[in-house]
Amino acid sequence: MSADTLPATKTTKAQSMIGAEGVVRSLEMLGITDVFGLPGGAILPVYDPLMDSSKIRHILVRHEQGAGHAAEGYASSSGKLGVCIATSGPGATNLVTAIADAHMDSVPLLAITGQVFSHLMGTDAFQEADIVGITMPITKHSFLVTKAEDIPGTLAAAYEIATTGRPGPVLVDITKDAQQEEFDFSWPPTYELPGYHPVTKAHGKQIQAAAELMAQSKKPVFYVGGGIVRSGAAAELLKLVELVGAPVVTTLMARGAFPDSHEQNLGMPGMHGTVPAVLALQEADLLITLGARFDDRVTGKAALFAMNAQVIHVDIDPAEIGKIRQAEVPIVGDLKDVLVDLIDAYAKEMGKKKLDIAEWWERLNSLRTEFPLGYSEPEDGQLSPQYVIQRVGELSGPEAVFAAGVGQHQMWAAQFIKYERPNAWLNSGGAGTMGYAVPAAMGAKVAQPDRVVWAIDGDGCFQMTNQELATCTLNNIPIKVAVINNSSLGMVRQWQTLFYAGRYSHTDLNTGHDTVRIPDFVKLGDAYGALSIRVTKKEEVDDAIKLALATNDRPVVIDFVVSADAMVWPMVPQGVSNSGVQYARDHAPSWDNEE
Repeated sequence: MSADTLPATKTTKAQSMIGAEGVVRSLEMLGITDVFGLPGGAILPVYDPLMDSSKIRHILVRHEQGAGHAAEGYASSSGKLGVCIATSGPGATNLVTAIADAHMDSVPLLAITGQVFSHLMGTDAFQEADIVGITMPITKHSFLVTKAEDIPGTLAAAYEIATTGRPGPVLVDITKDAQQEEFDFSWPPTYELPGYHPVTKAHGKQIQAAAELMAQSKKPVFYVGGGIVRSGAAAELLKLVELVGAPVVTTLMARGAFPDSHEQNLGMPGMHGTVPAVLALQEADLLITLGARFDDRVTGKAALFAMNAQVIHVDIDPAEIGKIRQAEVPIVGDLKDVLVDLIDAYAKEMGKKKLDIAEWWERLNSLRTEFPLGYSEPEDGQLSPQYVIQRVGELSGPEAVFAAGVGQHQMWAAQFIKYERPNAWLNSGGAGTMGYAVPAAMGAKVAQPDRVVWAIDGDGCFQMTNQELATCTLNNIPIKVAVINNSSLGMVRQWQTLFYAGRYSHTDLNTGHDTVRIPDFVKLGDAYGALSIRVTKKEEVDDAIKLALATNDRPVVIDFVVSADAMVWPMVPQGVSNSGVQYARDHAPSWDNEE
């Protein structure tokens, strides 16, 4: 491959150094400025020259999973490559959850791991694990490097694979002897990636076919997925949507790809989507699917999803097209390039005419009126979690970054914070990883130091990775953490309420009760050097958020003690059709959950 795919750097003459120095020098040449990691025996040679680098900031995490999620948050908030480093064995396996998470959500991630000496591989040596084999199904590619001379080329190849085509994680495992060997370093390196040729430019006939189908449609919907965010195509999307005049739905991964304030935005579709968004997809005659993958959380029972709709499916990954739903017009290409061509083709197809979809909008606007997104105040008199999250969004504004954990608080954050720009909403969509929020927010704050960055977490998620608050305090990374504390595993408890007759088997966490708080999140936050506050009353909410926003010399933890009975509405249960579903906000419905 040529060096055209790498960041522009000066050509260097051959210089003798050891492999570990080559790792650091290669990262510098690739333009990497921040890495998250934790040293150990098998990666120790790399940490020695890393100490001398003036170009790379290394942030020492408290757990390797935190390094991986921080690298994800860094990448997802900035569009840059996120980098994490760990040692062999358990250090490497602790990265696996974050790598799998990045794979599901198409996050550009480079994981560098140390490996035991080459001659010890396969002998069950101390802290040996076949991390290449373990991660092969959850990476775009995993490399094993056993020779120092291969380090620059492998890291350059990893950079290209992670950041081009459909972004994703790449692992580079480097044996300790390769790190310690001497070799002649030069840049740019030569490397080969046989068979790796991402298609970015779509076929003109497919673009024309899509434009014709759009021009004939009576009930079109733009079904927008996270690919729009990853491709940086939000501006092109806005132009096309306004040209066509059709409604837009933005999936969980696409929140912010199209402004929530725009009159054509119907909100989020899917299991916890808005009624207009869900039924717009279900009743459409054309789905203009952009960077979305027909995930089961959107479609419900796939065979009954949007049964009367034709499909235009645009994705840079050809494996996604036709995987769940057959497309009448499949288009493989980079969305940013495809949308530019589609705008031109549609404008020529329509001429001076406008698409006549007035009746379609009349139907959708009636749904908006009949089913506005809302919530009821808890009957137990405790704080409403929806209100808390809504005020966090309103007081922080659209320029802030919001990283959510997984569960009820994630859905409420997706529903009740208004997103006006891409890269403002970070969450674990595909993998659903509890513990994502705090380290992801940390990584986002490193990448975007001038933005307000919130971790919106649950009391369950927070206990999985809150140790990274120590990392934040010691490295001057002043994130804000809103713990939505309902003293339970909230989403699991919701399912137990609806489908298991209220039998709350092992979902009470004892974090928010008046008599028992284990742990006490205020004391825990204090121990980590964070400004820590507890809020139990509605009238305290705004002042606490404002204090957090005004505090930038340390992290902030707010323990919002909320009702355990609050539930996420609307809800379409898993495995049923989106058609004719009873939507409710104030009572638990009775649904058939059979496949």
